[in-house]
Amino acid sequence: MKSFKTLKEFFIRNKWKYMLGIVWLLIVDMMQLIVPQILRKVTNLLEVGNITISVLIKYAGYIIITGLFIALGRYFWRMYIQVTSYKLEYYLRNKLFRHLQTLSTNYFNRHKTGDLMAHGTEDINRIRMALGPGIVMVTDAIFMTITALIMMIRTTNLKLAVLALIPLPFLSIIIGKSGQMIFKRSKLVQEAFSDLSNKAQENFSGIRVVKSFVQEENEKEKFTKANQRNFDTNMHLVKIQGLFEPIVHFISALSYLIVIWYGGTLVIKGNISLGDFVAFISYLGLLVWPMMAIGFVINILQRGAASMERINIILAEKPEIYDHKDIISKTDIEGSIEYKNVSFKYPQSNEYALKNVSFSVPKGSTLGVVGRTGSGKTTIVNLLLRLFEINEGQILVDGIDISKIPLKVLRESIGYVSQDNFLFSTTLKENIAFAFETDVDDERIFKAAKTTEIYDNIMEFPQQFETPLGERGVTLSGGQRQRTSMARAIVKNPHILILDDSLSAVDTQTEEKILSNLEEVMNGKTNILIAHRISTIKNASKIIVLDEGKIIETGTHEELLEINGLYKDIYEKQLLEEKIHNE
Repeated sequence: MKSFKTLKEFFIRNKWKYMLGIVWLLIVDMMQLIVPQILRKVTNLLEVGNITISVLIKYAGYIIITGLFIALGRYFWRMYIQVTSYKLEYYLRNKLFRHLQTLSTNYFNRHKTGDLMAHGTEDINRIRMALGPGIVMVTDAIFMTITALIMMIRTTNLKLAVLALIPLPFLSIIIGKSGQMIFKRSKLVQEAFSDLSNKAQENFSGIRVVKSFVQEENEKEKFTKANQRNFDTNMHLVKIQGLFEPIVHFISALSYLIVIWYGGTLVIKGNISLGDFVAFISYLGLLVWPMMAIGFVINILQRGAASMERINIILAEKPEIYDHKDIISKTDIEGSIEYKNVSFKYPQSNEYALKNVSFSVPKGSTLGVVGRTGSGKTTIVNLLLRLFEINEGQILVDGIDISKIPLKVLRESIGYVSQDNFLFSTTLKENIAFAFETDVDDERIFKAAKTTEIYDNIMEFPQQFETPLGERGVTLSGGQRQRTSMARAIVKNPHILILDDSLSAVDTQTEEKILSNLEEVMNGKTNILIAHRISTIKNASKIIVLDEGKIIETGTHEELLEINGLYKDIYEKQLLEEKIHNE
């Protein structure tokens, strides 16, 4: 099938394993063809009365030996085909995950986590079924059908074989009609399962919000609807699948009916022996499984193809952000930053998030960024990190357009603390050392934690730095998550340090301590401080004030206070709030 072309590399690498598995499968099938001949011989001997106990024991031994060879062969074909199919699952899951890692941030904005999880679990499992048990069924169906037919004709006569197989064309017609329906309904089943997975994942992640707004019953109802849709789509598929076995069994029964009627007549007339008749029935029994396998294999392959098609759509996705052909071989960044007439719209938005923004941050200096919510502060950082491509203008680092700097070099040179403060479900130590692929000296981690004033909090935990965190770091307070995220950025010792509203969840006293500690860390680095609190950025070398995506004021803290503008208005309001709070 065209859908499976994506796995060409895996098939080439593992072709001999599949081939050996098929060889062993064929050996098993051939051994199965021997048993009816043994039964034929024994029955004929019984019919004429020329059999003894020793002869019976001899033929029983033949059946036992044949059975042992069949058991051994089945072990080997399973080891080659089934094990290789699990390796395929491993390979494809890795391929999918690695590809997802290359995709740009915007892709994950457009696709739900639960849907992606369903691709990586249920879809890949169905592909494994298609290329494991599916291959076995295809091989059995083809080989056993042909060889059983040959043996049936050789054992009796062509006419009896033809009559026994009259029902088969009807089975082929039914399978042909049903295959496409199974494919379409399988896709709907996978989509419904993805929606269900997403609903569950989203609800579990936001369980605290659900409980704080007392929305448990409402969420139960939403989940029930998604679950009902999943159930209904599965039932629609089951109705088609459910027709296969009964139809196959019915057609098999018709074949047996024909054989018993016509074959029995031939035995009575003496045209064939009783042993021939028993062997013919045995071969017909062997033929029933391939007939059933046709139904199963169409089902498994169609569902596997539907899943492979869904995976292929993801694998065909190209990252929006990538290293261009004219990239330079730069391995290090000093840290000077310049924005030249930068304008930017987020995908699927008609409004500019930034409009003709220009500013520079010399190496070793600190830029403060302040403005109302939604003014474009975080967008400035997103563009510097190349999470999105700019629409107009140019961003330079060390005088070089960032589109010409290798992404790995650019991002490794930046220590970024976002508003999200995402922490992983691992230990505090591993979270802080997340940027490193090798072990980091404990003292370096401790120093970063002390700088962000989280060290003492961590030491109070029973397991200290080995304390495991809950999902997204929920076992920590908001302030502790912020300070742990800051430690994660600082321990990198980056050339450019960006703190995006990273002190909003700490009190003013802790903020002052952290800012004091950061003076040593920020010394010699290029720093961008984004904040709502003026106290966080007032000592910056330069401050820009954003409003509706434009820079409306620029200067130092003192210079901006002399302007009767937005900065002074924000500052005076914060002073008033602090005064009221202290009273």
